[in-house]
Amino acid sequence: MGGQQGNGNVMGGRYTHGYHSSVLRSHSNRTVENSAAYLAAALQPGVKLLDVGSGAGTITADMAARVAPGRVVALELTEESCALTQAEVARHGLGNVHCVVGDVHALDFPDGHFDIVHAHQVLQHVGDPVQALREMKRVCRPGGLVAARDADYAGFIWYPLLGELDEWLGWYQRAARANGGEPNAGRFLLHWAQRAGFGQIECSSSTWCLATPEARGWWGGMWADRILHSRIGAQLLEQNWATQADLQRISDAWRRWMAAEDGWMSIVHGEILCRA
Repeated sequence: MGGQQGNGNVMGGRYTHGYHSSVLRSHSNRTVENSAAYLAAALQPGVKLLDVGSGAGTITADMAARVAPGRVVALELTEESCALTQAEVARHGLGNVHCVVGDVHALDFPDGHFDIVHAHQVLQHVGDPVQALREMKRVCRPGGLVAARDADYAGFIWYPLLGELDEWLGWYQRAARANGGEPNAGRFLLHWAQRAGFGQIECSSSTWCLATPEARGWWGGMWADRILHSRIGAQLLEQNWATQADLQRISDAWRRWMAAEDGWMSIVHGEILCRA
């Protein structure tokens, strides 16, 4: 989800992660296959799609390649975060993507403008996810699809059982809620969609499993850096919820986890496909 590295608001909430390079590393491997497989069958040539919170742009680019010559509009909060998407799209040589700045709570598009409206890891950060889904529904044509996928942080499980990672999870939940978000969004998606007025909702769940040395190195190394250098670490210090020594302990624990030959983690996500 887009945001900025300072104290900027993210469509009614403050983006907990920010956009430090350690955060971007966690976004850079996301594709339709590993992050939007529940939507893949609908990504047909000619589809007109809105990608809400395109962020690093890797899912956006993958979708754009699949729906070409259909057009993709990528929505982000700031010009700076739009530039991240545009750079990724340019890297793939795609000419069917246009990035705009806007707010998912009040989309600047006419009714029924898109065939598909998609959001990945977005609703957990916005101030009013029900209003966001109402707007996503409004700009989707009748019979089109609104798709959303969000992690549920309370569903993160791992081995070895490191107490510092329990601390990390508690601090993350506290920071995300202080910023106006819901870190356990995955379990709320059906509830939010019903409140937004959708009648036909298909629910699913999927996981990321991190068990290879490469996957542990990517995720553990990313969080070892992120807790020290990104927006969330700064927030924990500003609120006096943690000390620099605490952050270093957490960072060291992530590195122990990623070095463990039996290190394993599963991250559960909720998914919804809603007919507009």
